[in-house]
Amino acid sequence: MTRAPLTIHLKVVPKSSRNRIAGWVGDRLKVQVTAAPERGKANDAVVEVLAEALGVPRRSVRLMSGEASPLKTVEVDADAAALGKLPPRA
Repeated sequence: MTRAPLTIHLKVVPKSSRNRIAGWVGDRLKVQVTAAPERGKANDAVVEVLAEALGVPRRSVRLMSGEASPLKTVEVDADAAALGKLPPRA
């Protein structure tokens, strides 16, 4: 069975005190990472945090846009049930 990738819009905060998913800010999932926004370190950390939170391999999370911006879009190869592992929208 083929499933369509899930698209998630993010608001990334690099150089935070810890790696975590901090909840929703409007329609964007706020992800805080300790990595600095240099040489792709923060982007790699974002992929790792999301993969762990959703219970998927890192290769299932792809950065689609916003490589050099705090506003990013990722695609995740997972079923819709994986979204249930994210914090609820307020």
